[in-house]
Amino acid sequence: MSKIELAKGVYWVGAIDWNLRFCGSYNTPRGTTYNAYLIVDEKITLIDTVKGVFFDEMFSRIKEIVDPSKIDYVVVQHAELDHSGALPQLMKHVQGAQIVCSQAAGQTMREHFHEEWNIKAVKTGDELKLGERTLRFIEAAMLHWPDNMFSYLAEDRILFSNDAFGAHLATHQRYSDEVGDALREEAANYYAVIVSPYASFVQKKLKEVEGLRIAIDMIAPAHGLVWRQPKEIIEAYGRWSSGQTLKKAVIVFDTMWKSTEKMAGAIAAGIMAEGAGVSVFNARESLWSTVIKEIMESRLILVGSPTLNMGMYPSVAGFLSFLKGMRFTGKKAAAFGSYGWAKAATKEISEALQAMKYEILESRECKYVPTGEQLQECFAYGRKLAEGL
Repeated sequence: MSKIELAKGVYWVGAIDWNLRFCGSYNTPRGTTYNAYLIVDEKITLIDTVKGVFFDEMFSRIKEIVDPSKIDYVVVQHAELDHSGALPQLMKHVQGAQIVCSQAAGQTMREHFHEEWNIKAVKTGDELKLGERTLRFIEAAMLHWPDNMFSYLAEDRILFSNDAFGAHLATHQRYSDEVGDALREEAANYYAVIVSPYASFVQKKLKEVEGLRIAIDMIAPAHGLVWRQPKEIIEAYGRWSSGQTLKKAVIVFDTMWKSTEKMAGAIAAGIMAEGAGVSVFNARESLWSTVIKEIMESRLILVGSPTLNMGMYPSVAGFLSFLKGMRFTGKKAAAFGSYGWAKAATKEISEALQAMKYEILESRECKYVPTGEQLQECFAYGRKLAEGL
């Protein structure tokens, strides 16, 4: 297989998971990559490994470049198993290598693997001389685990960022500028679901890295593509983590006999009539990662459900549970839905949204099947909500 050299003596040696369709907490319709990087200098260094079942793919790429037994350091930037799962197999071949990681990652690996490896803990500001090159370490706790860290290859100006700046996207290309909009979409989905709960940590880390005054020509994350124009993704993280939004609403609903669906359509039409943007998703049929990404960029969320067994629809309840973990702030929210002989769903939805600290707006309900007049009222309701954006 052909070598993929990011810079002189710096290689991508990861694996491509074409068929992954669910990772951790959300759907991954485009698969993913597990990125590992090999630095060939006086001291040969591997940065991260791959998911355990992809060990052979990574190992064959390493063998194409060097004798794996010559590896001196294995830098583990994050101990989650999609990055460290191949470590036990690798260490059997590189028994003289030292593992370099954060203090928290060292503890996690001991608890994961129960092995007595030679582990060296590092912190922000620590350096590792490789020969002509120097690795500098930057702790990145809660991006997105307590053990995360970055590694900066000073002479080549490459930031190995592990989960930060990543995306779930399987492709034969290795660089962001070779892919385009598909990567931008997946990077936004990835940030929304994986990173956004830690937005305050992102803001602090961006300021910290800026304060270090290091030049970054390339960002090499642990998932997805390498950014050869890193300014784009750094600026995107700045926007997303600061809560910048568009004049836009997101409608998420499920429906039993189409009544709630009709309400959703009428409300969406009213929002559009006021010149605001809107996206409409069926909670049962849509990818929640896509919905979360749209909510992240919007100012208003409307959640609709029919009343079922004196509560909201299970799919809507599941989605709200997922949304709660994102911890978005500064948004407005409202509930709507249909009911038969008893009202319950909108009240339950409003309470769930209020617990997320959203500003709760007036809800809208229809009994059984909405009439033409009631749908006109939903249209007017949408217009009124859009005015508030």
